[in-house]
Amino acid sequence: MSAVERSVVAAGIDVGTSGVKAVVFRVDPAGNGALLAKVAERLRRRDPKVVVDHTLETALAAAEVDPSGVDYLASTGEGHLVEHRSGHFYGMTTHARGASWLCPGARGALDMGALHARAIRMDDRAKVLGYAMTSQCASGSGQFIENIARYLGVTLGELGDLSQRSTAPEKVSGICAVLAETDVINMVSRGVKTADILKGIHLSMADRLVKLLRSAKIDGAVALTGGLAADVGLVGALEQQLAGDKRLPVKLVSHPDAIYAGAIGAALWGAVRYRMLERRRAAAVTTGEVTT
Repeated sequence: MSAVERSVVAAGIDVGTSGVKAVVFRVDPAGNGALLAKVAERLRRRDPKVVVDHTLETALAAAEVDPSGVDYLASTGEGHLVEHRSGHFYGMTTHARGASWLCPGARGALDMGALHARAIRMDDRAKVLGYAMTSQCASGSGQFIENIARYLGVTLGELGDLSQRSTAPEKVSGICAVLAETDVINMVSRGVKTADILKGIHLSMADRLVKLLRSAKIDGAVALTGGLAADVGLVGALEQQLAGDKRLPVKLVSHPDAIYAGAIGAALWGAVRYRMLERRRAAAVTTGEVTT
């Protein structure tokens, strides 16, 4: 059986600013993907290269796939850290494809990562039609919220629940992370409750995210992707802001595996590229352009 006719094993690895995500898929000839394994590892000041290797090895072991059995290894994010990768895909491309697989019918993706956030408009085949992205110094990133949590002495797992308990939120500066952190320091000195500080931060971040969605001109279902998709406080603030904005006809949809969207998209596009390359090789053999 030719490579075009059989199922393809594709691995995708997303190397982010604060963590590494890896998935393994088996994709049939019709393009339907079955997720065999998924693994996420935080960097935690470790050598990124070591974390990348360990994450991929763990995912392959969980999928019971030998490294030699991987037809295509696709990277996204900081792909240069992935040795022996077959190819690399840009983050917007992979998050769009991953969002489409996780949330069928989505016409947009809101990637809320550690370094920045981006709103992606796409068609029914996950082709990127447009996007809007925050700058790296913006206070709408996962790294910013991690810094604030560390300063306030709360864990990332506590953020969402604390934020939802707020009764008098105070917003912070929505442009610069440095100014926003200064606002937080001043709030603590004034005795503002931690819950109110966190809800204020979430509302400020939500303001920026709504502006991104509007700039990207997304209409319809928007899948949340990235690590912050699991922050129930931020998602709640975002839904609150959208409820009051009648100019933006979008509906947020989420999935428990939202953090893997980039890796999922990389693997699925990798399978597509692998089959395309195999068809080209087969055609070349048929026409006598190459010898086997």
